[in-house]
Amino acid sequence: MRLDRYGQLKPVVSEARGFSELCPFSPDASDEDAIARERFGSARHYDPLIGRFEAAYVGYVREGRYRAEGSSGGMASWTAVELLDRKLVDAVAHVVPGSGDGTALFRYQVSRTVEGVRNGAKSRYYPVELSGVVEEMRRRPGRYAVVGIPCFIKALHLLCAQDPVLRDRLAFTLGLFCGHMKSARFVESFAWQMDTPMDAVTGVDFRLKNASRPANWYTAELRLKDGNTRAKDWWHLVDGDWGAGFFQNSACNFCDDVVAETADISFGDAWVEPYASDGRGTNVVVVRSLVLQELIARAVGEGRLDLKEVDSAFVVETQAAGFRQRREGLAFRLGWPRVSIRLNKRVAPRWRGLSVRRMLVYWLRSMISAGSHRVFWLARRLRLPAVYIRWASAMLSLYQGVTYSRGWIGRFIDRICR
Repeated sequence: MRLDRYGQLKPVVSEARGFSELCPFSPDASDEDAIARERFGSARHYDPLIGRFEAAYVGYVREGRYRAEGSSGGMASWTAVELLDRKLVDAVAHVVPGSGDGTALFRYQVSRTVEGVRNGAKSRYYPVELSGVVEEMRRRPGRYAVVGIPCFIKALHLLCAQDPVLRDRLAFTLGLFCGHMKSARFVESFAWQMDTPMDAVTGVDFRLKNASRPANWYTAELRLKDGNTRAKDWWHLVDGDWGAGFFQNSACNFCDDVVAETADISFGDAWVEPYASDGRGTNVVVVRSLVLQELIARAVGEGRLDLKEVDSAFVVETQAAGFRQRREGLAFRLGWPRVSIRLNKRVAPRWRGLSVRRMLVYWLRSMISAGSHRVFWLARRLRLPAVYIRWASAMLSLYQGVTYSRGWIGRFIDRICR
């Protein structure tokens, strides 16, 4: 995999044997329902949006500093460490900060110690890839857990179907709820807007935690080579509205899995009140593995975790915007004329029943995600950040006017869509 001119990872060679059955977006690959049915066919519960599962929870890690060190409630790091501590796995593959040498800001690492795993806490909105992890799993025997977003977890299971060595060594998959993947230019845009040259940046915290502020008030912090930092709230950044889709990978427009349905356990943020206002962070957790269900239930009983069991409707509510984009929005996008590969998704193309306003929202998101790559590339070539920043500011005003009825654009849309 290599970064292209837009800062997105792309395969250098796509003619490997069985490639079309490995790509999680390929029409030749098994879908999430088929993989989950094979892996969790006897699960107690099923929901068409979150898949098969044994139990779902909302809460956080009570013990240690897992909650303070993570973006949310600390459950992903706690689970990975617990698997190591209990000798259920020999290593955990997860994303950690890069070396700070000016190359990739984040990368996958295979950790075999608790300290190594805990270095991977927090959210990473940056392109990474799994080839090094796969190579190490093949080369070094043992039981592995892998942490990843939905398409990564699905791709691993597709690969295991072809590779018996990996199938034997992949013990657990830990999924992360996903809105979409960003390109490497997302961080660079932050640097431009904080008047900082990108070559001075050694690291980034996308969600600087502040217990005195609501969890959904994101602050981005850049760490610089001279030891200083720069920080700015996302709502003061022209591309800080997540839903608008700036720098979104194009494949994300055709994904229908929000909660990593093929993973043994999945973690997300509880974006409903009163949890969204709790700056300490709160997880929503979907458990599919009986082993992990027993592990979590035991820890709750011991007072190490503060978790309350919830139903699938609660989980869906916490990710309502993501499900609208990935199901209703996907159905709308699938109805557009296409000259490339015809995709097989779990939703059918559909235009009927959508309001004009909702169609405008979904259309704008696609235009912004595609346009941000191209306009940023042009601004970068011209060395004129203002070209991108002014375009992004205008697109943000248009998007928020259509979506949230803000400003004169919102008033105009309100009148014509009444």
